[in-house]
Amino acid sequence: MDDRTREATVDMTHPLRPRISGIVLDNPTIFAPLAGISHLPMRLMAKAAGCALVCSEMISAMGLVQGSEKTKRMLASRPEEKPLSVQIFGSDAAIMAEAARQLQAAGADLVDINCGCAVKKILKSGSGVALMRDPHATARLLQAVRAAIDVPLTIKIRSGWDASGDQALLLAQIARDSGVDAITVHPRTARQGFSGRADWSLIARIKAASTIPVIGNGDIASAEDAARMIDETGCDAVMIGRAAIGHPFIFTQTRDLLAGRPPAPPALWERFEVMTRYVESTVACFGEARACFMLRSQLGWFARGLPGAREFRHAIRRIESRGQAMQIIADFQNEVLSRQQA
Repeated sequence: MDDRTREATVDMTHPLRPRISGIVLDNPTIFAPLAGISHLPMRLMAKAAGCALVCSEMISAMGLVQGSEKTKRMLASRPEEKPLSVQIFGSDAAIMAEAARQLQAAGADLVDINCGCAVKKILKSGSGVALMRDPHATARLLQAVRAAIDVPLTIKIRSGWDASGDQALLLAQIARDSGVDAITVHPRTARQGFSGRADWSLIARIKAASTIPVIGNGDIASAEDAARMIDETGCDAVMIGRAAIGHPFIFTQTRDLLAGRPPAPPALWERFEVMTRYVESTVACFGEARACFMLRSQLGWFARGLPGAREFRHAIRRIESRGQAMQIIADFQNEVLSRQQA
């Protein structure tokens, strides 16, 4: 066992402050890598809400190594979102190692390898959860990446290709022996996608057998779910994905609940402040034209559960400028307030 693996065995400095190698998180909440969603504006929002660690969208190692400008743009970051984990996918050990070196040089605080994506085009390339079919090749890949970088290395896996969890347990052991610093477990099979229920008992089994930090993921829809996952599985941190889309307050609520404070729902003004902040951040990051195209669908995420949300989603389809977006939000806020006062 090398020095890095020994260091990684000390996975917690405090029950609410997980350690991933040399990085100590402020709390046990992590924003999941989500394709097309966990870009810089959304990560900044999660971080502002108290999320301890944010992750980039899944990035192609091949695209990065080949100098794709589109791929490079996905690496945009700001100091206030630190620490930042950047997730890559691929199946060639040398390409993955070179991509990891470039990520470290670009300022990534952690590098994460996707061993869990079940999208067909990812599987066809031998990447994502396809890596769980060939543990020996995956071990060589992990070892190559580990030798290429000094920052913490993590992986994200599924249960595997059947419900037994045997492939996940084996890969967790391989990861530990290869110098990986933490492992995220989404306990659904490759064939499940996001259907059915996540088998949290597998997270508990991997945690019991692991000497590196284990991060639980899957079926966390509320702060109460996050706390229950930690309690039931013993995992060191929770990774929250879909429940945080348009609702970054879940990170604040989870942090408060785990600290012994009652989680409070966001005030109405907070919800609209988040919307306007998201508009500003998206325009600043992507430019007004592209941002408006994105906002036509994405702003609707923030209106869930509010009266008049359907009309709001219809109105934002016409967004062509930052000013127009702000006016639609202001009109929506006034409409919600008038309904509350009626």
